[in-house]
Amino acid sequence: MRPAWVLLAAVAALSAYYVYLPLPGTVSDPWKLMLLDATFRVVQQTCHLIHYLRLSHHLIALNYLIFTFDKLKSVSSEDINITDAIFDGVEVRVFEPPAKQDERLKRSVVYIHGGGWALASARTSLYNNLCRIMAESLNAVVVSVEYRLVPEVCFPEQFYDALRATKHFLQADVLAEYSVDPSRIAISGDSAGGNLAAAVCQQLSKDEHLAVRPKLQALIYPVLQAFDFNTPSYQQNMNMPVLPRYVMINYWIDYFNGNYDLAHSLLINNHTALDVSQAFSFRGHLNWTSLLPSSFKKNYKPVIQTTGKAEIIQEIPALLDVRAAPLLADNETLQLQPKTYVLTCENDVLRDDGVMYAKRLENAGVEVTLDHFDDCFHGCMIFTIWPTDFSAGIQTRNSYIRWLDENL
Repeated sequence: MRPAWVLLAAVAALSAYYVYLPLPGTVSDPWKLMLLDATFRVVQQTCHLIHYLRLSHHLIALNYLIFTFDKLKSVSSEDINITDAIFDGVEVRVFEPPAKQDERLKRSVVYIHGGGWALASARTSLYNNLCRIMAESLNAVVVSVEYRLVPEVCFPEQFYDALRATKHFLQADVLAEYSVDPSRIAISGDSAGGNLAAAVCQQLSKDEHLAVRPKLQALIYPVLQAFDFNTPSYQQNMNMPVLPRYVMINYWIDYFNGNYDLAHSLLINNHTALDVSQAFSFRGHLNWTSLLPSSFKKNYKPVIQTTGKAEIIQEIPALLDVRAAPLLADNETLQLQPKTYVLTCENDVLRDDGVMYAKRLENAGVEVTLDHFDDCFHGCMIFTIWPTDFSAGIQTRNSYIRWLDENL
């Protein structure tokens, strides 16, 4: 029996070593977050092995696992009618609360899910649950956009899917079909979905022929730029669970159908060095030394290379495309944006993307609410269902829905 106990103790010790991560003392539910991250790493490593063996692309394998364990059928309840539809060639899932007596029109939210432009779905239980609760709490029609994913398509197709679906919904006859008030529509999304929501909102604001425009935009820990991977939050949270820096860089590379060999050059900002002329005009748009408060800047220093690799921008020009990186938009575009909500988390590489965007919008005269959470982490808002239920998820979701309820 003794060898068995020794083996069991060794396995337990190795498991604890694999699971344990040093986390800031302010992070809520730290051990649960470590277990979630360890699960993610095991699944991702398995999918990369599948990719290495040339059995399938790692993202396809990863999404297969997500769908296998988390897919939810379109089953309506007494409270919410859930249907799938096609909006201008794009799949959407629509959540409709029942009509109330003497109520003519409802408000509405167009929601774009996250997942690095490559993972998840409007049909998974995590996003189905979020959108159902939004529809119930707000008594609103929620349209969840099922845009196509990497590697099936790459940038700019995800952007165009989200744009087409949103513009289709904003047509007068479609709004009438769903009994939606055209003056009370928000566009929203989390993470990569927040990126698409911001980019779509910018595009709609410049469309002179659009009769109906969003009243609000609500961005949940959005990814908004690939210019600087050394902002204070990228430096501070480079090894944070769920979204470490190298994973975010790989998501960008996948989105642009780029080469992973570029990852290190991107990490040290070689693509936006001082001698890369294409980057020069954008530098002031995300100068975090002036856009971030001192409490976020701390003692971090900018990483600006004197000489870099201009060929990276030549190979992937989308790195400086505002449709992919809304934070690079000019002030004239920002002035056209609607009232905005930005939710950020302290323990997130993308914290400063959201904070800088909020500040630039505010400087452009847009009314902005920056809702920052010191104890929360990237992706937390969708983790509200057992076994991935976090207090951070409930906290952020309630704050987000409360803002929508008060402003939409």
